[in-house]
Amino acid sequence: MTGALQTGLILFSFVVVCGSEPTHAGPDRVGESHGKSRLVHLTSHWAFQLANDSLAFSRADRFCRGQFSSLATLEQTQDQEGVLELLRQAGHRSPIWVRDPSKAASRPVGLSKQYVPFSALNFPTESREGFARVNVSFPTLSSVSVCVRVQWNPEWNEVSTIFSYAAPVFTNEFQLRGQVDVQGRILLALIIHGKHLPYKASFPNDGAWHHICVTWLQSGGHWAIYVDGDQKDMGSGTDSSRNIHGDGIFILGQDQDSFGGNFTEPFFGNITDLNVWNISLETRHVQALNACSPISQEVLFSWNLDDLSSHPMVKEVQVLLFCRAVHQQMALQGCRTLQARSDQLPLFGSSNCSDLLLFICRSRRERYLKMKQMTESQTSQPTAFMKHLMKLSNKTQAVLQPAGPGSLAEASALLEVSARALGAPQREGLQPADMVSIIQLLSLAADVPAQPVPEATNRSRDPVQELSRHFISVADSVISEDSALQWQAIREVVNGPMDVVQSIDRMVTSLSPRLMAETDHLIIHTPNIKVEVQQQRLQDGSRGAFSFCGPDTKLDCISVPQQKIQDLHNNGFLQLTLVNTWYGSLWPLFTPEENITNIPNITMVPTVTDGSQRYLGTVLGSSVISTTLMGDNQPVSTAVLFQLQHRVQNPAGTVYDPVCAFWDFDLTPEAGGWWNTKGCDVVSKQYGSTVCSCNHTTNFALLLQVYEAQRSPENEKALQVLTFIGCGVSLCGLLFTFILFIAVGVPKSDRTTVHKNLIVSLGVAELLLMCSDWASANEVTVRRRRVYRRVTAACFAVTALLHLFFMASFSWMLVEGLLLWSKVVSVNISEDRRMKLYYIIGWGLPVLIVGVTLTVTVDEYKAEDHCWLNVHTDTIWAFVGPVVFVLLVNTVVLCRVVMVTVSSARRRAKMLSPSSASKMQTFDLTWAVTRPVLILLPVLGLTWLCGVLVHLSVVVAYVFIALNALQGLYIFLVYAVYNTEVRNAIKRIKEKRKALSFTNCSQPTSFLPSQRAPITSWGRSPPTPSSPETSETSGPPSSTYTSLVIKNESFRKESFVSFSLKPASGNQVVQLTGFKPSAGC
Repeated sequence: MTGALQTGLILFSFVVVCGSEPTHAGPDRVGESHGKSRLVHLTSHWAFQLANDSLAFSRADRFCRGQFSSLATLEQTQDQEGVLELLRQAGHRSPIWVRDPSKAASRPVGLSKQYVPFSALNFPTESREGFARVNVSFPTLSSVSVCVRVQWNPEWNEVSTIFSYAAPVFTNEFQLRGQVDVQGRILLALIIHGKHLPYKASFPNDGAWHHICVTWLQSGGHWAIYVDGDQKDMGSGTDSSRNIHGDGIFILGQDQDSFGGNFTEPFFGNITDLNVWNISLETRHVQALNACSPISQEVLFSWNLDDLSSHPMVKEVQVLLFCRAVHQQMALQGCRTLQARSDQLPLFGSSNCSDLLLFICRSRRERYLKMKQMTESQTSQPTAFMKHLMKLSNKTQAVLQPAGPGSLAEASALLEVSARALGAPQREGLQPADMVSIIQLLSLAADVPAQPVPEATNRSRDPVQELSRHFISVADSVISEDSALQWQAIREVVNGPMDVVQSIDRMVTSLSPRLMAETDHLIIHTPNIKVEVQQQRLQDGSRGAFSFCGPDTKLDCISVPQQKIQDLHNNGFLQLTLVNTWYGSLWPLFTPEENITNIPNITMVPTVTDGSQRYLGTVLGSSVISTTLMGDNQPVSTAVLFQLQHRVQNPAGTVYDPVCAFWDFDLTPEAGGWWNTKGCDVVSKQYGSTVCSCNHTTNFALLLQVYEAQRSPENEKALQVLTFIGCGVSLCGLLFTFILFIAVGVPKSDRTTVHKNLIVSLGVAELLLMCSDWASANEVTVRRRRVYRRVTAACFAVTALLHLFFMASFSWMLVEGLLLWSKVVSVNISEDRRMKLYYIIGWGLPVLIVGVTLTVTVDEYKAEDHCWLNVHTDTIWAFVGPVVFVLLVNTVVLCRVVMVTVSSARRRAKMLSPSSASKMQTFDLTWAVTRPVLILLPVLGLTWLCGVLVHLSVVVAYVFIALNALQGLYIFLVYAVYNTEVRNAIKRIKEKRKALSFTNCSQPTSFLPSQRAPITSWGRSPPTPSSPETSETSGPPSSTYTSLVIKNESFRKESFVSFSLKPASGNQVVQLTGFKPSAGC
């Protein structure tokens, strides 16, 4: 074999011999291995390549994928300009294939999206007279197509008529009938113009629904029978001299031996979705109808029970039918094409997808240039691996097509040679160009169609088994851990190792019917990949759960729950095929050694956002495990449960938080996809592994979010205990302060009113915070007892109240700042109006914020694991935003107060002692700054500024908890114990109680002279000024009343009593009564 043929064989025509690189954005001719040239047009961002071979749409799309590009779309203006310019340079004016961006690629979807309810007619076996008549007038037909869905009764073995059309002049005008053969198949035959065509088209008598279409065209007498979208029989030679007569009667379920009567050969089973057209449908139309895509043109009758009249024995039933097109929307008008126009405007059209047309592949400019460089190097100086590969290829006789191997045998031969070259013991390491070539081989071989095995072929030599094993062996070498550096070198060309995973998925899925032809269980195992294909027939009664585990481990496992299998059976599936794959070496390719301890290369939103840990990045931390489920050879999606072991070791000082994810190929198509977490949740976390559930089937893995360890478990426990104790102390301080304000009768003022409201709101918030842990703990406990709503409502209520009262606390802190500002800066507003405004801010604003937040985010309001706002959504900003605003405002207020205090201190120092002002200035200024800060910190809430810095150090977390948890005690000391108003109020209470005590505890004492008591002399003479015991008489001497101060020796020395003397008529005799405190007082 010549060297050129060897190169073509190994590189499948995708190793391009490139010319010199163009220096401007324009067309460039490049050569190919088989001698033809290909035109390339480069723009600033893209490279457009016009293929030189005409292919069907599917093969054109597959060829572009093999070039690490995609079939061109004209979605952007730059794409249109590039494609049209390339066609103009090539002088090509015929249609070319382009991709329609509005049509998504086929992908498995859930059962609820694939099944559609239909109204059907049931023809029971209890009566042979059942029928249904179509109440439509039919015209004369030169062509006709009839499609219907039938469910044959497996117990009926005689000839049955599915439908019959009889005209007034001819009864057997158009009819479809069936019978069961000796092999249990149902054979179909047409009767056209009375001519009975042979029974050839067939479908299994399995009791399932089948879609049947028959077409006839007068021109040439061509007819065809389709079953489930495939053409089963066709022919010509019917009477083409006339049309089908009009004004006939269309009957379902009976043969008309006379016009509209004498029914024979009844049908037993179910019939639905009958449609009639006056055209002969093409194959693509029939395939679309089989997938439930409607065709409205030239329709004579669409299925509607209101347009049918039926026998009383025929009953209406509701059925579910499998409809792929409900989700993926098959192209009814063919595949999209583009034709160049002289006016530079694109003209789109459509053509049969099997037509052979040219096409344009689009790739990124950098990718094209890098691949061009690699192919030039490979062509001029083949690597050691490529030389060895070409040496081994002398034994291969495969003939290749431009789009890769054209048959399973060719693909198997190429993969075998590659596997032998990769397994050679003396081979050197793969070069980047070798990696690109092998990845292209895998991509092209994965799309080779699996032709049916001829009956005479020896199944032991079926190339499918060999191809699968060679394919997995080659893929294993490419994604091994030893290839990490090569993957880094080809990042500009290949999307990543998930390209190989996608090729394996496509290969095993497409070949699974052939792989399962002789067995129900197949395992292909290599060092880094394990593939297992399982098949289960649901009608056999064995409907156990599908499960699969990686090699030598019970921690990397995935399963489809038994209930989901039962649901599939209930929906009509008869056979399930499960393809599971385990990849054990992908995680080092995503996280190179240098990235594990530095910056991981997967970007995702961190899950831990409470400030306790500093987020570093995300890494792929497990093996990749995949599941593909097919029901009756159709991809379906269902929920799965999987457990994966953590593969990445924790570097010192870091912790990991696992996230369940899957690879979404549609997330960023140009980059080959990215990790997605939609529909996946963590079920449980164990030491070294995590259990996840996802609501679909695909490729799954664990993403480990890396955090710098900020707090040890001991610190977390200590912080939790300190928070609880501090809240208790703070609550007691607030309670004592409020009681003291009420009990001592502090004079009413706007300042004390604001203080009271702040104390109430903050105290209730502290109490709720202490109860939130109890509510959260009870939520988990009661949830296990299946009482979910009641406890969730309690925790939800605690969350809403916490939000309300903490918002109220900060609102009253804002009011404290505004009140202080009004004292510092002159504000022309009355006290009554000011208090109304303060109440609106203090209570009205929190109620408004909480109410709006609950209304907008009721489903995402509460966090999942504790009674507080959800920090993973924007709900948390309903608290953080107002708090930040309050702190900023109060910071400005505090700065203004400090400035005013410092200014006052300077003036006072100069006024009191100008000579010593310089000596006193430092002390006065320091105290002027410190005093307002110490007094205002607790009520302005500025200690919460520490919360912004808690992620920096655990010491800051302790300081933050201490400052805020003891806020109530601080308020008690500053605003109660050392408050001048409170102290004065207490002093007044003491004096009042003393006076009341003196009055209530006194007893009468006689001052009449006695022998035991010395006589006290008294007179009107004024006392000397030096005597503290007497006082000057008041009033003139002639006054009726005379006031005297008398010292009685029977009293204590410090006791003096004032008397009023009233002269009596006659003898001046005075009775004096004093009050002497009793011993008890």
